[in-house]
Amino acid sequence: MPLKMRLDLCYSKTKVNPIGCKNDRVGHNPRSTGASLLLMTEPALCGRELAAWRGDRCLFERLHFDLGPGQLALLVGSNGSGKTTLLRILAGLGLPTEGAVTWRGVAVGELAPDERGEIAYRGHLEALKRDLTVAENLSFHAAVWGRSQPFEGVLAELKLSGLAHMRARYLSAGQRRRAALAMLKLSRAKLWLLDEPTTNLDREGRGVLAEWVRGHLRDGGLAVIATHQPDEFAARGALMIEL
Repeated sequence: MPLKMRLDLCYSKTKVNPIGCKNDRVGHNPRSTGASLLLMTEPALCGRELAAWRGDRCLFERLHFDLGPGQLALLVGSNGSGKTTLLRILAGLGLPTEGAVTWRGVAVGELAPDERGEIAYRGHLEALKRDLTVAENLSFHAAVWGRSQPFEGVLAELKLSGLAHMRARYLSAGQRRRAALAMLKLSRAKLWLLDEPTTNLDREGRGVLAEWVRGHLRDGGLAVIATHQPDEFAARGALMIEL
């Protein structure tokens, strides 16, 4: 059965009750049970009563949400609020203090290798082999994902064609971020988990990434993005989770 959510509510860990949403372009996610955006299909990514503590400090607790095909969730909050921690929990790279995360009904920590391949996590590090060229990095990554099609179009879109044969160690910070995003584009992942992906990107690069995210959602993919600029990705029907 589809689950419904009021689009005029949002929730912050600093507030006891849901409050009126000030951004009419973004649907927000209360943490109460059953608070899910209207889904045409069964949710694929589910977080249930999630909590994360660091010593005696609570990053977040009672976080409860569903995300289905074609949906976007935006994580917002100050530095140190727990955005990276939550993304790593969703990716199965970390454990919550309480609660559980499932992908297509299976706990993320118990996914088979081919099922884990449906989840792509991109953190603050670009994961580039610094002594390989941009083209060699992409060739290696495409082989891991079993992709055989050429990637010249992706490089051209990112304005990296002229740098294809340059070693990654000589790229600027923005160029390295673009190359890392190219690897994401080549993946077969259905779920994109992106941690402040616009860092070091210029305006043009941010626009390309935003369009990629929109295309990924149109194709039935899912995305969870931690960002300090939610307006660059916000769309009607998105969930906003404030930590």
